[in-house]
This record gives sequence, C-alpha cells and structure tokens, in this order.
Amino acid sequence: MKDSIKAGATSMRRFDIDRERTIDFMGDELRVYSTPNMVRDMEHTCRDLIMEHSEDGEDSVGAHIAVDHMGATLLGMHVDVTAKVVEIEGPRITFELEVHDPLEQVGRGKHVRFVINKEKQGERLRKKAEKVKGMN
Repeated sequence: MKDSIKAGATSMRRFDIDRERTIDFMGDELRVYSTPNMVRDMEHTCRDLIMEHSEDGEDSVGAHIAVDHMGATLLGMHVDVTAKVVEIEGPRITFELEVHDPLEQVGRGKHVRFVINKEKQGERLRKKAEKVKGMN
C-alpha cells in the first residue's frame, strides 16, 4: 500500500438505479433500491479508493460492514455513494459512508477492508480447497 492514502481521503461514485439494483418481491409499482445492492455499491466505492493507492499485486477484501438504509430510492433514479477513510491501521482501512439520491440521504454506514497480497491470498485459498477436497 502506498503511503499516499491518508485518513480524510474521499471518493464518490454514482450508481444508476436500474431494475437489477431494485427489490422485486413487492411488484413493479414498489421497486426501490435494495439494501444488498446498496452494500455492494458501498464496498465497490471503498475498494476503488484503495485501488487508487495500491501497489502491484495488491487488492482488498471486506471484513465488516454496518449499514443503515434510511430511505427509498426509486427505479430510474441514481445515488451518489461517498466513502471517507477514517482510520488506517496497517493493512486495515476503516471507512464511513453516505448514500444520497437527488432528494435525500438514503443510507450511511461503516466499512472495514483489509489490503491483501493477491499471490499470498491465492495460496491460502488453494490450501483451503485442498483441505475441502480431502473431506469428500
């Protein structure tokens, strides 16, 4: 991780609320931005910010997220997700997030990600896969 990422760094991404980002269990008239998609959009915004400051071979993984989904965003609208770095402890980066549609704040949260070396992570996953294979 480059030392260019600091507490206070921010990034904003805009997401269009299309059918795939909405709930479907209450019918077409009540389609709104789904909480799982809000979480995904928050994670992507944080990861993108980290990747702007990463070294070759690095990426990040999510470890914790706490979300308040406070309002409904209609199909066809957009949201702006803003991530702010609030703490960096070694490979652990903590973010605060806000989500706004054109009318109001609709979400907020806190997210923790860990910067990882992809090669080392791949080796850990291969070892776990071997253990699982041995269980069958």
